[in-house]
Amino acid sequence: MATYTPTARTCDLLTPRPRVARALDVGTGSGIHALLAARHAKHVVAIDVNDRALAYTALNAGLNAIDNVECRNGSFFDPVEGETFGLIVCNAPFVVSPEQRWAYRDSGFRGDDVTAHVVHEAASHLSKGGYATLLGSWLIVNEDTPEERPADWVKKTGCDAWILTSIESDPLEHAASWNGSFFADSGTYAEALETWTKYIGELGARGVGEGAILLHKRAGRNSLRIDEIDEDSLEDADAQIRRAFANRRVASNGLLDAKIARAMPLRVERELGRKKAEIVLGDGTCSILPTTPEAIELVERLDGKKTLRKLGADKRAVKLCRELLGLGALKILD
Repeated sequence: MATYTPTARTCDLLTPRPRVARALDVGTGSGIHALLAARHAKHVVAIDVNDRALAYTALNAGLNAIDNVECRNGSFFDPVEGETFGLIVCNAPFVVSPEQRWAYRDSGFRGDDVTAHVVHEAASHLSKGGYATLLGSWLIVNEDTPEERPADWVKKTGCDAWILTSIESDPLEHAASWNGSFFADSGTYAEALETWTKYIGELGARGVGEGAILLHKRAGRNSLRIDEIDEDSLEDADAQIRRAFANRRVASNGLLDAKIARAMPLRVERELGRKKAEIVLGDGTCSILPTTPEAIELVERLDGKKTLRKLGADKRAVKLCRELLGLGALKILD
């Protein structure tokens, strides 16, 4: 059974890891995310519909001397009805697929209904202040607003949300990426591509998006942020994610009188002789923000001692600071 797959790595690096009383891993597989959560949760519940998967989870927990992981058999959130958790992680079968060939890939839900279900259920099982990291996919109906569907889902959750898109594929690209095992058999491969592309077309979609949906449950007016990520460039984003959500409580107000400091390494890239520049986050999501040399010069002087007004921040500099706060790269000091 697969352990630290590319998607498992993405889920791991995008999981905030506060100390919590209870954590939940939905679709645990070999138990990798349950075992990782066991280091900072008093108790972890690992769910899967596959008894063999749960046996591997129990075995892996034993081999690592971990005794705070409880395995439960069931579909998605059914085994934890009425329970809440400080952290929820889900890397369950999320692929938009017309088949039910493989349990790790095909959920049996229509289209992207599985991801909508996971988002709704995760939010209802989060305790106050809790976090969720959910890998999923969604149908792109309008190419101008590719994240419209997941955005609609999270707006109904009572949580702050951060959608991190890693892949956007047209129907043929999506079909090819999930049927590569048939490539050597041209007939079977062509049949699979036709079946999959027809299915996506019947769903009224122009393509399929994939990525992570992060939730943070808190009272009050909730917010949504959407960014793109490169899965190959990701590093541990735990601290960055928690800062990003914390910043939302204050960054919605005027920033000119705020004292702001850098909270993570920032790399500056400039084009000689041109008025173009970029700030690159040195770890975490490793996001890239295009801006101006003047705005970057102000960010380089942020030390938490002077307000943006006293530093002479113009509109572009304030805009850049707001973006960096949204990404968790800066922090606001009292």
